[in-house]
Amino acid sequence: MGPRIRALREARGWTVTAFAQTVGVSSGMISQVERGLTDPSLETLRRIAQALEVPIFSLFQDDGGGDEPVRVVRGDRRMFVRSPHGDITYSRISAGPGRLEVLEGMLEAGGTSSDELWSHPSEECAVVLAGRLTLQVGDEEWVLAEQDSCSFDSRLPHRYLNPTKKPCRFLLAITPPSY
Repeated sequence: MGPRIRALREARGWTVTAFAQTVGVSSGMISQVERGLTDPSLETLRRIAQALEVPIFSLFQDDGGGDEPVRVVRGDRRMFVRSPHGDITYSRISAGPGRLEVLEGMLEAGGTSSDELWSHPSEECAVVLAGRLTLQVGDEEWVLAEQDSCSFDSRLPHRYLNPTKKPCRFLLAITPPSY
């Protein structure tokens, strides 16, 4: 991931210092990420991707097969990202570049997808596979039980919460990829 971030940063003509200021982290952090010495948190990855104007998972190595009519992601080869507080883990189900991104989320008991509401330029659909999930959009909340789904404009500030005592597993479909 580090070399990809460096390549995207350099292609935009940004110095490490200027990029770090845009992302809101130290230049040392960016340097360590680019050299593969540390893994950034999910929140930092979101800010890096937003600054570079790319989806988060595009920062990882390409799954390959971009020109293939069928791209396969083996279960043991999925890419994962975890929130800084460890409440949520996303694994990427969809392969390579495309117009649709599919993620599996695991939100721990009492956890949130992010500390603050956030937005990104996409349409999002979530399906609860196990447990209960609360979607917060602005000041409103919707509680989703197993097999319930929701879809919404991701440009609206939002986040997912799990106020229960059991983990929640859900699928997210996002188009275009911007997560």
